[in-house]
Amino acid sequence: FTPQSYDKKQRLLSGLVFFNEISTFATEKANYRNEPTPEEESFLNKPHPMNIRKATLDDCPLIHELAGKVFPKTYEKILSPEQIEYMMEWMYSVPNLHRQMAEEAHTYYIAYDASGQPCGYVSIRPEAEGLYHLEKIYVLPEKQKEGYGQALFARALGHVKEAAGGAGAAVELNVNRDNPALGFYRKMGMTCARQGDFPIGNGFFMNDYIMRIELPSR
Repeated sequence: FTPQSYDKKQRLLSGLVFFNEISTFATEKANYRNEPTPEEESFLNKPHPMNIRKATLDDCPLIHELAGKVFPKTYEKILSPEQIEYMMEWMYSVPNLHRQMAEEAHTYYIAYDASGQPCGYVSIRPEAEGLYHLEKIYVLPEKQKEGYGQALFARALGHVKEAAGGAGAAVELNVNRDNPALGFYRKMGMTCARQGDFPIGNGFFMNDYIMRIELPSR
């Protein structure tokens, strides 16, 4: 028995737990719609050697680094360079990430690929009684369309179900109205609840749809 073998076993067990979460999530969606989409069938029929773990305050620099690789790329054709720079500081500076986690009840999860390299993250926070807000979900460009986004989404919903303790809950998120990820959220079962132009300071706005998904009680 070695520390390396223990770490390998833990990663394998973690991967199995999260694959089960994803499978359960897709099955629940399939039952709601009567049949799975081709994308879900493809996802469930291929292996996903990944690990997702809950982040700690020590991970703020890592989340900042990942955001620097994916956030500007995501919005380079949607937002001005000035707004991207402002939002990177507002959402992803290490002090602001620390504040989100320590003072504002944001919970982050980080996804790792089969080689142990971090490749994406998601954050979720309680917003009101029975309502949670999915704040961020991003995957590195070179790892997109490999199931990591679905796994992170499933982990966020799993977190909400655990926090709700069996009661029903709803999850909402903001998505830019020109963001191609809108299609991803619809595939995940979310619907558009409303839309708005939300000021974020320095004369900038988030021009977003508010997407929503209901999680039934159990």
